[in-house]
Amino acid sequence: MHIVVCIKQVPDSAQIRVHPVTNTIMRQGVPTIINPYDLFALEEALRLKDKFGATVTVLTMGPPTAADSLRKTLTFGADRAVLLTDRYFAGSDTLATSYALSMALGKIAEEFGKPEIIFTGKQTIDGDTAQVGPGIAKRLGYNQLTYIARISEVDLDAATIRVERRAEGGVQDLVSSFPVLITMLEASNEMRRGTIENALGAARAEVVTWNAEAVGIEDLTKCGLRGSPTIVKKVFAPTARAEKAEIVEAEGGVDAKAAALVEAIFAKAPGIEGDLLELAGEHYV
Repeated sequence: MHIVVCIKQVPDSAQIRVHPVTNTIMRQGVPTIINPYDLFALEEALRLKDKFGATVTVLTMGPPTAADSLRKTLTFGADRAVLLTDRYFAGSDTLATSYALSMALGKIAEEFGKPEIIFTGKQTIDGDTAQVGPGIAKRLGYNQLTYIARISEVDLDAATIRVERRAEGGVQDLVSSFPVLITMLEASNEMRRGTIENALGAARAEVVTWNAEAVGIEDLTKCGLRGSPTIVKKVFAPTARAEKAEIVEAEGGVDAKAAALVEAIFAKAPGIEGDLLELAGEHYV
């Protein structure tokens, strides 16, 4: 089984600043990390590798420095790293990004075998759109399973996978055939520690590097800013809230303190109590 994990190198959100004049994100001097949601996708792929002996390829699109993030994934146990980098990709929105990545995935299928499963995180912390994964699935004609909390079963003979998908009304139990693209939710697993053997191998490993021409992109108007219809009007930092947190003190055990907290909430927002009672009545009719 061949599994591809799409990751993204993103600025550390804890240190991002917004330029006071231009209202754009200031990336200079900000350290980069692997998008945290993508680590859940990588760990899930590695678990399938442990169980079924799969080959795990990690793919990212970004500047040459993104190779550092790819090497990091090799230290965790990924088998191969592919970097898609070209100046023509600069400024890509989700539409252009999904196009370029789908072309790279086609190249991966030719060179290393078609992946049965493609994993991504549910979204990235810099864009928060959750559009790239589904966009790739649409372009490649893959089934898509989004917001997956758990993989229940994989049947290689039947070429199917069973998952639990977190939905607004609860949890959905879904079965899909291969090939499939899966976006993993946060807290669906815990990222493992890399081994010394994998770390040494990652330091010596070659990161496969492709540009637009290498993956067969002929129409460059579909890439970068020219291929990105999204226009960001303004980026701004939220205004700090002036009011301070209110401390609710109560005597007694946990039940008494919880009751006091609920009473304080109802006093601040009396409409909530009626809404909760109405909702409870709908469930117990």
